[in-house]
Amino acid sequence: MNKIEKVLATGKTHTTFSDGDNSSRGLSIQLSSPGNPRLAHEFAAIVPHPTAEQFFAGAWSACYTAAVELAAKNMKVTLPPNLAIDIEVDLGQTGPAYFLQARLTLRVPGLTQDVATELAHAADQICPYSKATRGNIDVVINALTA
Repeated sequence: MNKIEKVLATGKTHTTFSDGDNSSRGLSIQLSSPGNPRLAHEFAAIVPHPTAEQFFAGAWSACYTAAVELAAKNMKVTLPPNLAIDIEVDLGQTGPAYFLQARLTLRVPGLTQDVATELAHAADQICPYSKATRGNIDVVINALTA
């Protein structure tokens, strides 16, 4: 697997849960603009020229979110109401070749670090997007409890 020497663009998502009436869970995704580190766009809004990296991160975050719920159920872990997932996908270059790399951060305030880390990695084993990228791109998985 090749390492990226120069990052050209980064697509970011910040995914949170919304319980609503508890009969169904809603999904809110925000996207960043190229060159703008702040999460500036909501997925539901019409965004001029979103990047492929933003869409990939958004699709991956939706899939990974469902995998976190399934992993938590399997582990008998109660997820905090303020759970969030941040995914960043970089487009980069090494010499003349282009590559992707990603960082997934599971934010689960109130869980112990050990449980949060186990949950993040268990969800990575379940998620089809994670399976599709495994061995193909560099991916870093983080879990934060604060």
